Amino acid sequence: MDREKISLAGAQETMLATLWSRALDSRSPRSILKDEVAQQAVERIDYDFAKTGITPMTAAGVALRALRIDEWTKDFLRRHPTATVLHLACGLDTRAQRIDPGPLVRWVDLDYPEVLELRDRVIDRPDGDYHSIASSVTSEKWLGAVPDDRPTAVVFEGLSMYLREDDGRRLIERLTGRFAKGELIFDCQNSTGIRLQKLNRPVRQAGATLYWAIDDPRVLESWHPGLTLREAQRVVDMPGVEDYPLGGRVAMWIMAHLPGFRNIGQILRYSWG
Repeated sequence: MDREKISLAGAQETMLATLWSRALDSRSPRSILKDEVAQQAVERIDYDFAKTGITPMTAAGVALRALRIDEWTKDFLRRHPTATVLHLACGLDTRAQRIDPGPLVRWVDLDYPEVLELRDRVIDRPDGDYHSIASSVTSEKWLGAVPDDRPTAVVFEGLSMYLREDDGRRLIERLTGRFAKGELIFDCQNSTGIRLQKLNRPVRQAGATLYWAIDDPRVLESWHPGLTLREAQRVVDMPGVEDYPLGGRVAMWIMAHLPGFRNIGQILRYSWG
């Protein structure tokens, strides 16, 4: 089988580091995600994944973050079994395959046209009521193509920090204004994470830039009537961190006790309606 040669830069290239993380995790005898589809996608791509700098420990961190987002999405679907899941900046994420939402759920993946074209070449489309929209997240045009007839979970991973705050606020205002009931499930970084972005090798390697810091997640509650922060999970003490190798556990413990670092990365869950 011919492998796909990859030519990406900036934020788009970082999705390869995330894909590689999930593939590495899938190879572990103690795999967190068991994302075999990610491993299959890696095998179809001609790219030097070693230059991402991802290690087994950082791969485990990526997998734990993805697992928590998956779990919150599954919880939403248990309560709303005919809902819509709107997966923004889907990249090469295989979340629909991991969650396997079933035929009653409408699943919509959104990303740039060139990303979706690559995605279709290296990842088989999932079964069920699956759709994709080719657009920039910040475009004003695409949201009208998503029906507003169901409770909607809006999920995005590795996106918020690449947006400018004004764009992030406008996106959230548009989403919460479009759907009568739903949840926002996404990860973020605080000002320390944005300030130290040059230490983030995948970001530095890709020549990408991080912009939006969320220091107080409750500020976002004022962006739409009824928008409520339900959960905020700090990355430094996610369930599963206790299984890191000793060096990783020590690093997480130290970060959890340092101002600015304890909230350097969080996974947030909001509801409205």
